[in-house]
Amino acid sequence: MSTITIKSVYLDFKAITKAGLAVSVVFSSIAGFVLGLPEFHTSDFFVLLKLAAGGYCMVGASNAFNQVIEKDIDALMDRTKNRPIPAGRMSSNVAVAIALLLTIIGIILLYTINPKTAMFGAISIFLYTSLYTPLKTVTSLSVFVGAFPGAIPFMLGWVAASGEFGIEAGTLFLIQFFWQFPHFWAIGWFLYEDYEKASIFMLPTGKKDKGTALQIILYTVWLIIASLLPVLGFTGQLYLTPWAALFVFLLGIWMLVYAIRLYQLRTPKSARTLMLVSVAYITLLQLVYIVDKFLR
Repeated sequence: MSTITIKSVYLDFKAITKAGLAVSVVFSSIAGFVLGLPEFHTSDFFVLLKLAAGGYCMVGASNAFNQVIEKDIDALMDRTKNRPIPAGRMSSNVAVAIALLLTIIGIILLYTINPKTAMFGAISIFLYTSLYTPLKTVTSLSVFVGAFPGAIPFMLGWVAASGEFGIEAGTLFLIQFFWQFPHFWAIGWFLYEDYEKASIFMLPTGKKDKGTALQIILYTVWLIIASLLPVLGFTGQLYLTPWAALFVFLLGIWMLVYAIRLYQLRTPKSARTLMLVSVAYITLLQLVYIVDKFLR
């Protein structure tokens, strides 16, 4: 096999598993894992590796199944028509085989951590492929359905560390759940015309209007509130100091400013900017949570 062929196989594997997205999801799981550990020991590093590898497999499997189901839709959109299946570089059967193999490996790796982690990982694949994906061409409520599997990674890390799903994991789930809406509606806004080619419904009103922009603002406010819950002391072992809460609040205001700007301008550029800010927001929030845990 030539070097070029090896490279092409590698690139197609990255594409079919959406490596960039998968890595960001794994980062959320790692953040939740670090937050869920009372103390970090050398033995925990091996568990962390299994969580990262298993998490990548589960996300990669979901994305591969998704691309098999949406191969005809992907061929219609500019941003997806060069994916391995619609471009003809990979058959659906090969993609399904990759997805099944990743699912099996992922569940096994997560199960060796604890059964609850494997269960939530399996639930995320089921919800993403069996409910969210087919609903995308039917109703804008698909974003609501997709927010459930999308919110699992952050809390999955806590469950992997503690073996339990309690108020702490629930709070992490809530934060990432509310984050999904402004993030994906912003994507749906600046890619509206491309999604329209495939009759995919993303925006809550179906249009790039003030109604959609207002809902983005409202869910951003809910996100800020959810992110600050740990400072109140009612979320068990998940706690934020007042100084960390101030940073989290300022991050929220930063994102809210761009949500309001989208309401005012209602342009693809302002939507794209909000999307980028939302990605930075969730990453920085998780880092603040982690730093606060180890500094207090």
